[in-house]
Amino acid sequence: MKIKEVMNKDVITCKPDDSLSQISKLFRENHISGLPVVEKGKVVGLVSETDLIKLFKSPEFSNELWLPSPLEIIEIPIRNIVRLEETKRALEHLKLRPVRDIMTKTVHAISPDDSLEKASGIMVKFKINRLPVIENGRLVGIVARSDIIRGLSEAAE
Repeated sequence: MKIKEVMNKDVITCKPDDSLSQISKLFRENHISGLPVVEKGKVVGLVSETDLIKLFKSPEFSNELWLPSPLEIIEIPIRNIVRLEETKRALEHLKLRPVRDIMTKTVHAISPDDSLEKASGIMVKFKINRLPVIENGRLVGIVARSDIIRGLSEAAE
């Protein structure tokens, strides 16, 4: 079975200068988890929910026992309030950042005439969930893991 038989031809894309707020809205409204980043008709990257989640790294905590002093007991809630305000400001700043700051710039693509086996091999090798489908240098579709699984199950029937 060929990629063109299972790919999604209605590709939702974004531009490198689109904000993270805009793409998170695209993800939510279209029930997708990633999309190609297109500039001047060419795929220049991919952005996914994983790229967004990586922005929210949580601090690592030590397993050592820590007993606060009486002054630290008073200071800890104040520190937490300050951190909460810093987090709110950081989130507001993140919403405005452009996609180009977090997108994956190495794009693995596939042709509409390639096989599902080739696509699945690329996905497994590079640990990716979707491939842009390129024909004559132009984006003509996108294929996700679920499309490949659907295609393989249809071929088996």
